[in-house]
Amino acid sequence: MAKFALTLVIIGALNWLLVGLFEWDLVSALLGGDSHRESSGLSRIVYALVGLCGIYCVRFYAVDRYSTR
Repeated sequence: MAKFALTLVIIGALNWLLVGLFEWDLVSALLGGDSHRESSGLSRIVYALVGLCGIYCVRFYAVDRYSTR
């Protein structure tokens, strides 16, 4: 269940990265809806930061859950 949740979080973060950088919503494009969003500059920065954090979280797939570190 943890890997599934991590996967969804990463997909969501990458979607926000696309919104932040290109004003393009992948999820809406795939599932129907308006795939282009107009956003303020500040919100685009926040979306891009969330997306970069999602890329960082990919490393957690390799983390040993039972490690005592």
